[in-house]
Amino acid sequence: MPERKVIITCAVTGSIHTPSMSPHLPVTAEEIAEAAVGAAEAGAAIVHLHARNPVNGRPDQSPEAFEPFLREIKRRSDVVVNLTTGGSPFMSMEERIRPAAVWKPEVASLNMGSMNFGLFPMLKRFKDFKHAWESEMLENSRDLVFRNSFKDIGYALRTLNETGTRYEFECYDTSHLYNLQHFWQEGLVQAPLFIQTVFGLLGGIGAHPEDVQHMKRTADRLFGDNYRWSVLGAGRSQMPLVAMGAAQGGNVRVGLEDSLWAGKARLAESNAQQVRQARAIVEGLGLEVATPDEARAILALKGADKVSF
Repeated sequence: MPERKVIITCAVTGSIHTPSMSPHLPVTAEEIAEAAVGAAEAGAAIVHLHARNPVNGRPDQSPEAFEPFLREIKRRSDVVVNLTTGGSPFMSMEERIRPAAVWKPEVASLNMGSMNFGLFPMLKRFKDFKHAWESEMLENSRDLVFRNSFKDIGYALRTLNETGTRYEFECYDTSHLYNLQHFWQEGLVQAPLFIQTVFGLLGGIGAHPEDVQHMKRTADRLFGDNYRWSVLGAGRSQMPLVAMGAAQGGNVRVGLEDSLWAGKARLAESNAQQVRQARAIVEGLGLEVATPDEARAILALKGADKVSF
């Protein structure tokens, strides 16, 4: 296995930010493909992908919406493709896992617990919206519980394990690590576990350095050498947590799904820009960035020839 290479994941669009928030947020299949390839060229070994309605930018979890950009990305790049099963927190688990079940990617994300999911603070920053659904979604998150029950997670694992897909386990709080340990002990997931600890989203753990330390200590105690750690900071915590995670032996995730910014009050102009920033931090620490094939070895992935797109 390659020694101490840092995997950069880039989450290029997501479902949380809306088109009115940034002109640089990819919406169409062409924009998503271009963003993913650009991120890979900048140094991302993995791209984490959502789909959107090309007209109004609303999250779209139909497998058909993913097909155009999946085929284009594979044609142009050897980057590892990671498909969301988070979709939008307003969707059912059955709807959320359909793209991964159909396209059988090397990696799929999997949220490891139910939680409050507060997006409404963004209404203080953003006032003018092109589409009615944008402000409605943010306002409705005041009463939103993002459901990821043990039954839901088990259903996703039993469905996707048949495809050979492995997982980016998204853990927004300490309990999510314990939930993952439960499924590991039950034999539904296999090491090495790729654990994405998520910081700074309202409803989950905060982004203070002590929160990061607490999550890492807990994961170390529960999983020992059986996991690969990655760090995701939401909003303005994105790059500080890249530095903290990489310096402590972790991998990192950036992208416009997680933060629209490239600096204080400065919108990122592309996903690639954020990848370049993360890469500069990683290399400034004297570390090397993993290639897609090195990421495949580190995470024990099935290979790009085993996907269905």
